[in-house]
Amino acid sequence: MSACDIHTDHAHVHGPGCGHTAVRHLGHTDYLHDGHLHHPHADHVDEHVIAVDAQNPDTCTTGHACGAHAAQHRHGADCGHEAVPHGDHTDYLVDGHLHHPHGDHCDHHGPLATA
Repeated sequence: MSACDIHTDHAHVHGPGCGHTAVRHLGHTDYLHDGHLHHPHADHVDEHVIAVDAQNPDTCTTGHACGAHAAQHRHGADCGHEAVPHGDHTDYLVDGHLHHPHGDHCDHHGPLATA
């Protein structure tokens, strides 16, 4: 990321023990916070997004069988999984990988390691 995309009016200080899920992204630690991917940077917080690429594609994977939740589970607000910005959409972190709700199934959009 070459330029900062600053999250304005962010008083919370992210770091170990701050209460938000820490994830590994682009060789550093970011924090999942209310559907945002925050990166502490100097005197501000940057907004990051997981890029759509070979590791984290945005393709349909109809056959993805995930034992992490019941087949009838639907991702969305208050579903119990962390929302993650991925490309131009929102995925959900489930057992170390990104799930994208798509019709009657979840697509597997690649791994995302917690820190």
